[in-house]
Amino acid sequence: MSSALLASVIFGYFLILIIVSRLTSKEEVNSSFFLGKRNTHWGIIAFGMVGASLSGVTFISVPGWVGASHFSYMQMVVGYIVGYVLIAAVLLPLYYRLQLTSIYSYLKGRFGNYTYKTGAFYFLVSRIIGSAFRLFLVAIVFEHFVFKGNLDFIWIVLITIGLIWIYTAKGGMSTIIWTDALQTICMLAAVILSFVAISSELGMSISEAVVKIKDSEYSQWFYWGEDAGTKHFLSQFFSGAAIALVMTGLDQDMMQKNLSCKNLKDAQKNVISLSIVLVFVNLLFLSLGALLFIYADETGMVLPEKADLMFPTIALESGLGLAIGLFFIVGLIASAYSSADSALTALTTSFYVDVLDEKGKDGEEQKKIRRRVHLGMSIALALVIWLFKLINNESVVKELFTIAGYTYGPLLGLYAFGLFTKFKVRDKWVPVVCIAAPILCFLLKTYVYPFGFELLLVNGALTFIGLSTLITGERIEVNELKSA
Repeated sequence: MSSALLASVIFGYFLILIIVSRLTSKEEVNSSFFLGKRNTHWGIIAFGMVGASLSGVTFISVPGWVGASHFSYMQMVVGYIVGYVLIAAVLLPLYYRLQLTSIYSYLKGRFGNYTYKTGAFYFLVSRIIGSAFRLFLVAIVFEHFVFKGNLDFIWIVLITIGLIWIYTAKGGMSTIIWTDALQTICMLAAVILSFVAISSELGMSISEAVVKIKDSEYSQWFYWGEDAGTKHFLSQFFSGAAIALVMTGLDQDMMQKNLSCKNLKDAQKNVISLSIVLVFVNLLFLSLGALLFIYADETGMVLPEKADLMFPTIALESGLGLAIGLFFIVGLIASAYSSADSALTALTTSFYVDVLDEKGKDGEEQKKIRRRVHLGMSIALALVIWLFKLINNESVVKELFTIAGYTYGPLLGLYAFGLFTKFKVRDKWVPVVCIAAPILCFLLKTYVYPFGFELLLVNGALTFIGLSTLITGERIEVNELKSA
């Protein structure tokens, strides 16, 4: 498949997104940039969040991960449901009651300014790293399979982030809600069509392919006993619940979409329906991964050294035909940029509201400030992606969850302490606790026990314990929090 054809598909896709942006951002004000107009049906938001939740990491890395971990990832996915229920029952009512634009504003009313800035800082770090990981993987695929060394990696990154900036700079959340829905359609269609095409190439019907996967070694979901190690069900299940809770419920990017719903009830419908849909969608991705490995086994194909390149290698270089290559490219850019565009909007929102303290302000000067922040966040993403190019050597999905354990752990501890206790703490010492907990986790993981994804829970627990040492003896009043 020629590089020119693939590049044309990519730029054509972005052209459609830019047109959508023009149609949805006719009225450029900060309030609509941050939360839309709060008049979109919850079903549209929920459907778009499927793509934003999965991203290019799921599209590429999860199928490649099947070779080493089989379907054990589903143990985490089932745990996600618990996390989403907690979000709907505990966090969303809080956010709506306080009428938040940035969810980290809650920390200011509950603890104080130092804690507030610490929470926002951890989100900015977490989301920049997470989004950079996702875009890094896509840029690697573009470099190897689309431009084939004819365009430097850094230029690929700058061009793709520049295109994202173009269609999000004006409309923000008003645009993201609709582009996410479009990109979810493209991503799911690409996975289904790829599954059908590979099944056909193997001479199997869909039902026969499903039976083949079920009977293969790859289909094992549950792992028990001492031999399971970090794949043990309990470890994966509770880690999944915690990851969903923090990477959605304590993440400005994902919650910003929920706060764009008309009311709390719609936002809760959004989250619960998303949790159920994600079970089936992730199972679809893992099934595709198993089918890819079955295809490689039966054709004698030499597997790439990096598991993340498994799907693109088969789709673009195995001779399966033009159609599957195009399905793959469209699905890849849809999954990658449905996550990246909303992340860029959320980063802009958090920096503008939490760091610059510009909340509640609108007007031409504020729009100029917001645009500068949006551009600055774009540049930051590009720089971090380039850094990953220099140091990456593992599966991206594994690295993503490992990093999340370190950066989201303090947020988990802060919100748990804030929601389940009424004690005030010495606010100015909270940043010390939130820095010490991840460092201690690193030391424990390195020298005591090789924690898996449960590192997030350990980090949150250490932060909670650290906060307990800062208790002043005073208690926060309910009306005090409402007025924050």
